[in-house]
Amino acid sequence: MTEQPDRDPRHLRASNQDREQVAVALHTAMAEGRIEVPELEERLDAVYRAKTLGELEPLTSDLPGHRPVTAAGVALPAPPPEPGSPGIVSRVGGGYPTSSAAVAVMSGATRSGRWVVPRQFTAVAVMGGVELDLTQARFAERQVTITAVAVMGGIEITVPADVTVLVSGIGLMGGFEDHARSDGYPGGPVLRVNGLALMGGVEVKRGRLPEQITDDGRKELR
Repeated sequence: MTEQPDRDPRHLRASNQDREQVAVALHTAMAEGRIEVPELEERLDAVYRAKTLGELEPLTSDLPGHRPVTAAGVALPAPPPEPGSPGIVSRVGGGYPTSSAAVAVMSGATRSGRWVVPRQFTAVAVMGGVELDLTQARFAERQVTITAVAVMGGIEITVPADVTVLVSGIGLMGGFEDHARSDGYPGGPVLRVNGLALMGGVEVKRGRLPEQITDDGRKELR
């Protein structure tokens, strides 16, 4: 009887855990300066589209710690965090979005404390002010977008240390200020902020991350 050749492990279906391992490895590479944010976004898109281990493997093949898929079906690689690194904050998921917009017309609006940010959130300030404090917030998805529109008003967005922030707003006779330009923790959420400041201002800044250390050394939200 002729033995059948072993099935190529690259054809095996990738699990959610396989995808998350690769995503963490990519975030780590960005935090170390090995890849830039645009390339991170491209690779993450490919990660979450991947159906097999073979489709995931090339996404980390040029990064330290990469191991090819083996005949045992051992999957792809996520380099462990460096000793003493802050770890991954448990911030994605854990509830339903509490609101999808904050609107202030000649008035004020605030979102703060323990709230859940949806995939798409809109903030509008017309001759008024909006304050969004994300330091204790959770995110409905790993990547979320805030569209901020300030017309003769102001919007202030405070983000914690573990979130990677990408700001692409436009200021016309106003200011769209990015004071949060730095990478978050590997594997942490990605926040995109876009929109328009017309004779007004939008400010994105870093705040303090409330946290506690668990027995295994991981940091969790209080």
